[in-house]
Amino acid sequence: MNIKSATYVISSPSVEQCPSPEKREYAFIGRSNVGKSSLINMICNNTKLAKTSASPGKTQMINHFLIESIDEPTHKVHDWYLVDLPGYGYAKVALGKRKQWIKMIENYIRKRENLVNLFVLIDSRHTPQEIDISFINQLGEWKIPFAIVFTKADKSTQKEVAASVKAFLYALGADWAELPPYFVSSAVKYRGRKEILSFIDEANKSVEFK
Repeated sequence: MNIKSATYVISSPSVEQCPSPEKREYAFIGRSNVGKSSLINMICNNTKLAKTSASPGKTQMINHFLIESIDEPTHKVHDWYLVDLPGYGYAKVALGKRKQWIKMIENYIRKRENLVNLFVLIDSRHTPQEIDISFINQLGEWKIPFAIVFTKADKSTQKEVAASVKAFLYALGADWAELPPYFVSSAVKYRGRKEILSFIDEANKSVEFK
């Protein structure tokens, strides 16, 4: 898959105000400061697409980007949405605002009928965090299709990243009989881009959509 164009569409404060659900949709979420915006920009090959910030909590609404991609063998063009969701977990905002985010995120994940897959981002530098495990287990209870993306693989050695990924998957295995798809990525080195785009490309071809 090649990305032909990536265009910002709208930032919505609720799922009800999102664009009409007439295109396949792939959303990205993770704890604050996990490198989500950098990953999105890397995937779309556009460093200015999603806003990056050193301060957690920069993304505060449901951000839609319209993607046009070309299937290399057939040259068929696919239109789909990439969605940047607010991070869960710590952010320097009022408690009331955090609760609004939590409700907004849950409503989007559970109600967005054209959501094909949710990419859950995990910082590959850290040991398994309970907040990530709990969030993923909640997705299982809601029966939401998802994949895991381990971010910032350039910040550690390959051995350290491999050990971190293994530890997280082992912790997840306590509650899951079958582990979800996962990718190891680096926005700096463009690692994982091809694999993530291939995953989306296959979903665009295989998931029925009206």
